[in-house]
Amino acid sequence: MLQKRTYFMPAMSMIGPGVLADVGNEIKAMGCVKSLLVTDKVLGDLGVVKKLTDVLDAAGVDYALYDGVQPNPTCANVNAGLAVLKENGCDSIVSLGGGSPQDTAKAISILATNGGDIRDYEGVFKSAKKGLPIVSINTTAGTASDVTINYVITDEDRHVKMVMVDKNCLASIAVNDPELMVAKPAALTAATGMDALTHAIEGYITKGAYRLTDALALESIKLISESLRDAVAKGDDIEARSKMAYGSFVAGMSFSNCGLGVVHSLAHQLGGIYNLPHGVCNAVLLPHVIRFNAPACGDKLRKVAEAMGVDTAGMDTAAANAAAIAAIEALSKDVGIPSGLKELGVGEDKLQTMAELALVDPCAPGNPRDMTLADAIAIYKAAL
Repeated sequence: MLQKRTYFMPAMSMIGPGVLADVGNEIKAMGCVKSLLVTDKVLGDLGVVKKLTDVLDAAGVDYALYDGVQPNPTCANVNAGLAVLKENGCDSIVSLGGGSPQDTAKAISILATNGGDIRDYEGVFKSAKKGLPIVSINTTAGTASDVTINYVITDEDRHVKMVMVDKNCLASIAVNDPELMVAKPAALTAATGMDALTHAIEGYITKGAYRLTDALALESIKLISESLRDAVAKGDDIEARSKMAYGSFVAGMSFSNCGLGVVHSLAHQLGGIYNLPHGVCNAVLLPHVIRFNAPACGDKLRKVAEAMGVDTAGMDTAAANAAAIAAIEALSKDVGIPSGLKELGVGEDKLQTMAELALVDPCAPGNPRDMTLADAIAIYKAAL
């Protein structure tokens, strides 16, 4: 029986090579007077920010710049960006980058209209008012923050990654131009690509999944499996970059509306305590969590394996599950993801603390199999 569902996505999504050129005119059409451009210094050094500001200047869009976003954005980053927005009287936000600038922009937009401290909004649907309009321009095929109702900010005082799920932070326009993704470092491409794959697989097996999100997740898994190796090996391959852009985008359309699971719950703690790259953490944890979840997934992992190019004909469910996990591990190895958390500097001394935090992470309830403290510690140990 079909159940009642509410589906969230940006009012407008622009995707494909060259769409950046049209962004300025779309911002003007929104009636915005002055925008806060949220990005990071790396993109400035690489000349990516200038590509955008040239477009904004040509369209006559007025803007102020905040480029202080860190790889794991903090409350201090949010507050600094909000101060620039207020000082310049900005009425909208243009975010440029991967998940870090996108999430920072969402946080700034919520505080601009709701007030308070960003810590007040940790959890699900905590804001009362819609944030300022955001034009979210993605430069990596990974987080899909440009299309989701989620954002993550690190509380540097508690060393905790706060997860916010909030329909009021949704971007007005999502922009995915694969030309902005070419020539990105192989390690970054691999990490963000495996992040997108994790979104798709977790979204597909989560408790909240339904027919629409399933279809989107499987398409994402297929696109990423077909293109990530080439995107990593040949950074200027526009076809591979385009497939990855679509794969990440479609994964976001899925998981934003059905939730995630304990890969993310466990990964968030690694980011909060060790300040590690989120995509790498997801990639290392993913096969271990899928192995834990397999008994609760029915025959869904067979579909995952098939979407990754595995012929499961003649396999029973256990064999198909093992084939899906093997395909994930093979892709991760092929794109150069570290084999374990020890390589990232993680030891056993903080596993208990991280496991306790993972159990109360907002992503945990969506996992298809309930996780105990002992389970969480065991998964961390297996991933070491």
